[in-house]
This record gives sequence, structure tokens and C-alpha cells, in this order.
Amino acid sequence: MPVRFIRTACAALAGLFVTVAPVCAQASTSRGQISVAQVKAMLDQAATNPTARQTLTAYLAGAGETAGWLLDAGRDHGAPPCARRLTLDAQQARDAIASAGNGATETPATPLIIRDMLKRAGCRLSE
Repeated sequence: MPVRFIRTACAALAGLFVTVAPVCAQASTSRGQISVAQVKAMLDQAATNPTARQTLTAYLAGAGETAGWLLDAGRDHGAPPCARRLTLDAQQARDAIASAGNGATETPATPLIIRDMLKRAGCRLSE
């Protein structure tokens, strides 16, 4: 799986999630990307805030569907299939961004989540 597919996935997701900022008090990155801090806030608020839960669900679904679509497109151009199906839930997203630290306002969350999802599915990633 070429890295350009991951970059394309992240770029494709950027326009989809304009609703994240109002749900979370955390700021997006200075480049307008969804930050680790925002996703952590959504994850923390989802249990008690219906808007945060809906936004989190849309974010995770969009990330998963976009990654799946890009994998399909990659296979059309000779990329090898993954060993397992792609999966993504709130706990997997939390685990994927955990290494970024608590105050990660400048760390984009989506590349970390997609990279983790592809790794767990046994997708071959290459530069």
C-alpha cells in the first residue's frame, strides 16, 4: 500500500469533518486537520453527549470507508490485498492515538488512525 494512498485518504477526509470543531472545545491543527486532542475530546464526550457521539460515529465511519475505498482502488492498480478485514471502533481509535500524548493539538489524528487500521488488517505499507 503506497503511502500516497494514506495521504490521499487523509486529504479526502478533511472536507468531510467540518462539524468536529463545534462539538469539541479543542482546536484543530494549525493546518486545519482534526487533531488528536479533538478526537480524544469526542471519545471522552461520546458517552454523555449525543452530538459528540454522532460526530465521532461519522468521523470513524468516514475514515474507515475512505480507507477501504482507497484499498480497493489500490488493488485495481496491483496493490496486494490485506490479510484481514479493516475494522475501526472507538477503542481502536483511542488506542491508535494514545501514543500522541494528551495535549496533542498539533498532531493530526486521521493519519495515525488509518495507519493503525491498515497495520491491524495486515496491509502491506510501503514508501
